[in-house]
Amino acid sequence: MEQAWVLAGLAFVWGLAVGSFLNVVIHRVPEGESIVRPRSRCPGCRTPIAAWDNIPLLSYLWLRGRCRQCGVAIPARYPLLELATGLLFAGLALRTGLHPLLPVWMAFTAALVAAAAIDFDHQFVPDGISLGGLVLALVVVPLAKLAGGVPYGPALLESLAGAGLGGGLLWIVGFGHARVSAALGRTFPHWPGEDEPLPTPGSLDYWTWFPGLGFGDVKLMALIGACLGPLGVFFTIAVAALIGLVWGGVAAVFRGAADLPFGFGPSIALAALAAL
Repeated sequence: MEQAWVLAGLAFVWGLAVGSFLNVVIHRVPEGESIVRPRSRCPGCRTPIAAWDNIPLLSYLWLRGRCRQCGVAIPARYPLLELATGLLFAGLALRTGLHPLLPVWMAFTAALVAAAAIDFDHQFVPDGISLGGLVLALVVVPLAKLAGGVPYGPALLESLAGAGLGGGLLWIVGFGHARVSAALGRTFPHWPGEDEPLPTPGSLDYWTWFPGLGFGDVKLMALIGACLGPLGVFFTIAVAALIGLVWGGVAAVFRGAADLPFGFGPSIALAALAAL
């Protein structure tokens, strides 16, 4: 038991570091910026942040959430995302132990966190996360399961079936919605692209389709299926639909329906994390 908690502690620290990197990804990828250069800068005075002021979570607490140079407030979402990633990694370590799948699940979790945050902010899921993650998952997940004692063939088939089922089910939902829209005389010329505007809770499309479902979500669901398999797909879609509907209803009541675009990606990511 003591070893398990040591592993969880190490995973937590690693998660804090990964969460700090994810903050960079979430901020820069939607803007088409490099995630390597330049160094992290203060959002106010644009001064490069020194290494000792960029320690995940601790620097924020030490500086009381403000830039050392200009005193501008640093958004609390940065340390909160670091903390959340650390806790998720620690939970995975406690659940999985020293298993070959542990680093795979950590990478999968990081991808879900980044996808959810970007979709929440910008209403799209970058292909680099969804499609790039899908390709890696189809290679790495079966190999990790093989290292854990599962035959490679069945493990690969499970990932392929999960990817096809996950992406296919959401594609069918979108295709069915287009057919229904046409039958009702409503215009629906094509599927929303990776970065196109999504339905809002006050629109008819919102209540006759999954909340904010776009084609980026189809690709994200394929990634989830490749990692979790067919059973994980069914669980994720069911829970994600429930989360999306509840969130959409609450948002429509308390924040104004017309001004709140909502991506389905955060719901999918939360449901997939629950499935882990």
